[in-house]
Amino acid sequence: MDYKQKLDELLLTTARQNASDLHLAVGRRPTLRIDGALIPLQKEQILISEAAENLIFNLLTPEQKEKFLQEKEIDFCYSFEDKARFRINVFYQRGYLTAALRMIPAQIKTIEELNLPSVLYDFTRPSQGFILLVGPAGHGKSTTLAALLDEINHKQTKHIITIEDPIEYIFTQDKSIVSQREVKTDTVDFHKALRSLLRQDPDVIMIGEMRDLESIATAMTAAETGHLVFSTLHTNSASQTIDRIIDSFPSEQQAQVASQLAATLIGIVSERLIPRIEGGRVPACEIMISNPAIRNLIRERKSYQIDLVIETSLQEGMITLNRALTDLVRKKEISMENAELYSLNSSELRILLERS
Repeated sequence: MDYKQKLDELLLTTARQNASDLHLAVGRRPTLRIDGALIPLQKEQILISEAAENLIFNLLTPEQKEKFLQEKEIDFCYSFEDKARFRINVFYQRGYLTAALRMIPAQIKTIEELNLPSVLYDFTRPSQGFILLVGPAGHGKSTTLAALLDEINHKQTKHIITIEDPIEYIFTQDKSIVSQREVKTDTVDFHKALRSLLRQDPDVIMIGEMRDLESIATAMTAAETGHLVFSTLHTNSASQTIDRIIDSFPSEQQAQVASQLAATLIGIVSERLIPRIEGGRVPACEIMISNPAIRNLIRERKSYQIDLVIETSLQEGMITLNRALTDLVRKKEISMENAELYSLNSSELRILLERS
């Protein structure tokens, strides 16, 4: 079998079916994730160890293969012709080679094309501050982040620097200079890139993921010193995000960190991609925008009251996740069952739906 040709066929099928992921695992047929559901490719054979190994090793350069064999897992991106890029994780399970391939479309969609709330355009306009995109893995954070950065790229003359592991979306420079730095390719490690960041004359900074105390501290310092900073976190809501950031620091620093966060935070978008009734997925977003009431609650460590401020600040562009879900049910875009599945407070959601 020509494994390179078979791999290209599978990648082409993934792109044509508009799948978000392709899974290659021994004992299963190659499997796509479409609209959140795993769908085996019935025309393909069940993968044996040799086939999986040959398919997966065709994705790796000799250097990547050597690194993988030493470390037993690897993250990287792979460009498939001009059709798509894939963010890939290769790993072993029960001694067998396995790969998860996340498809990254070649074209960066706009905020409007992604069906995101238009208030997100406001997050691209400040000259400094801190904006966070949060939510579970696979729910559109990277895609939304790319849309926000590309909006700046097309409308403003800025120097945008990204630190990514690995680089996902490739930006075509327009009015802005876009410097994309990949960990291990363009910089030795994540922390070294962070430490040299402010000496590279950035206006806008994107830190792919705030993974530890150092990256959080760097992001807040950059936001304080005249930069617009974007990043992501795996948290479920705005209030939980604020707690996570503050709790990352030693207790004796937490009051100062709360004050720093209150001063720099512009907003938090918590996103879910919900299966549409008619196919595909649609975003539901909780949006928190820092106003005097929010800033005061952050300083006073009363994040549990933030949901109430979001609920009562609709006219400022804020929205709770439950209200976003309610709107989608009312428009008959998503089912009641899926709304309840993705809600963080299903009893409150039912009350909102009864009123609507």
